[in-house]
Amino acid sequence: MGPDDDGVAGITGDRLPDERRIEGELTDHTNPGGALWALASAGPQLRESAALAADAGLGVLADEGRPRALVVAGVGTAARTGDILATVAGPRCPVPVLGHRSAGVPGWVGAADVVLAVSASGRSPEALAAAEAAARRGARLVAIGAPDSELQAVAERARAPYVAVPRRAPARLSLWALTIPVLMAGRELGLVPLAEADIAETAKRLDEDAERCRVGADSYVNPAKELALNIAGSIPVVWGSSPLAGVAARRFGDMLAANARYPVVSGELGEVGRGRVGLLDGVFGSLAEGRRDIFADEDEDALTRLRVVLMRDDGLDGDDTAPKPDTRRADAVAKIAERRGVRFDVVPAEGGCALERLASLIAVADFASVYLALAHGLDPMRVPAVSEMKDEAVGGE
Repeated sequence: MGPDDDGVAGITGDRLPDERRIEGELTDHTNPGGALWALASAGPQLRESAALAADAGLGVLADEGRPRALVVAGVGTAARTGDILATVAGPRCPVPVLGHRSAGVPGWVGAADVVLAVSASGRSPEALAAAEAAARRGARLVAIGAPDSELQAVAERARAPYVAVPRRAPARLSLWALTIPVLMAGRELGLVPLAEADIAETAKRLDEDAERCRVGADSYVNPAKELALNIAGSIPVVWGSSPLAGVAARRFGDMLAANARYPVVSGELGEVGRGRVGLLDGVFGSLAEGRRDIFADEDEDALTRLRVVLMRDDGLDGDDTAPKPDTRRADAVAKIAERRGVRFDVVPAEGGCALERLASLIAVADFASVYLALAHGLDPMRVPAVSEMKDEAVGGE
């Protein structure tokens, strides 16, 4: 998993989870709300969603040719589907792929553009407003969400394709069910070089990672449990070494915040390398060691430290569809952290295409966020603050 092999060093006592507590919480197959089951079903989710998208009539998108721009409208996990589309399409995508995270659509959207409105519940105000605005302006529309929802009704009135994705878990645990229709729409428009083999191999990768990260696997062979144990009690700093890995890093930040309720800093090294890397010299980084009083009681002197998680994507040899990622920043961050005594983990991307490599990074991190939540006695399926926010804001994803 990473350069640290000390397992549960420093993670003991009642205040923080240790390996025994994680094993005790999970070996009896307790699974509050089905979070682990939802993650383990990512491969089947992907296959089912691909079949639903294939039956939804997305082929009509190709009839009017390539759009001027593609807008993916939605919030939360729905917005991440747009990030995934953009990174899988790569820098050679012939048109802009833009995410829109507020109500309506950008002012310039018109008949030459395509809008994908995405909402797991089918009732997100942002997605609904985007679909309605796209229809009014004559833009081509595709909507993706729950069956028999308000979003489906809007799509039907606009005579637009609708991919009805069954909702069996919260949106954040249904990433692949929402993402595949977005990618397949991009493929119909000629924006994404996505072969059927890529979809099949990505689903297989998710199956394999679910097996590796299963509840019954001990932490020394389960990369998700190991990562959860390493992060426990720290402030995670999650950085991606490339644009693709940056998407995975931001996704991990979302999942740690929602599932485990951990504060987290996340981003791509290209955007954080000139500023946020300074965190390593701060009071939770190298300065924390200097503040330690060797005569103080260990419990009283416990200092929260940074823990760097590096999502590393070195690209594929011989892949001429995208430039090879620059690994120099990733190498430099590892050295800088090591010099300062800041512990770090490396999660490597694996697979033969961009989508599979991205899935390999996301799968392990998703499981780790749930294991960390369960070890703290939290139910990752129920986040009271999120529910209260939705109630206060009236509706939402």
